[in-house]
Amino acid sequence: MSTPDTHSHASPRVTPRIPARTAAAALLLACTALLGGCALLGGGGDRAQSTLYAPDPRVAADPSWPAVNWQLSLSAPTAARMIDTFRIAVRPTPDEVQVYKGAAWAKLPSDMLEDTIIRALEDSGRIHAIARQGTGIAADYKLVMDMRRFEADYAGNALPSATIEISAKLLRTSDQSVVGARTFRHAEPAADKEVAQVVEAFSRSLERVGGEIAGWTLQTGNAAPPARPTTP
Repeated sequence: MSTPDTHSHASPRVTPRIPARTAAAALLLACTALLGGCALLGGGGDRAQSTLYAPDPRVAADPSWPAVNWQLSLSAPTAARMIDTFRIAVRPTPDEVQVYKGAAWAKLPSDMLEDTIIRALEDSGRIHAIARQGTGIAADYKLVMDMRRFEADYAGNALPSATIEISAKLLRTSDQSVVGARTFRHAEPAADKEVAQVVEAFSRSLERVGGEIAGWTLQTGNAAPPARPTTP
């Protein structure tokens, strides 16, 4: 069973009977071991020693999604550093966040979200063009997102749920006005505590949230009133 990573710090004891050189070597080895344990809980950790997981959600277009003739650009999603990390976060209690030992994402959560939405809209065939911001397309609308949560949350249950929460805004690029705003949240229960099962739950949660954001974007942009004419 995979569990969140924990470690303890213990100070090495040196007795007067141990030669100074031997004591120094023992102290160095002990400190090295402790630093290795700390690295597992650090911001990035040693990804070379971790199993990399790469969810690959595929969103099926909903028949209710409208076909639009405008173009869309996606800004890179923003997120707090502790959320947008390669380590797989788990919340065993409401006030505690840990990470799974020996496991890491192959991509940052913000990149996974962006890839999921772009693929969903491209594969749907319902939009004239979509691209990441800065690629040079003349976009009519811009999708801006803030990732609030991307973690396995026990929430008092026996098994964790892959919890994703995204705040999204759709902006008209001609006047930078907000034509729609909504918060999307989904918690997908994992089938087991094992990391592989938790990752599968994240894939399903990404599929759900990505599909909802894609459909909402098409519907919101299609129903938006025209831009107000500028006054001289």
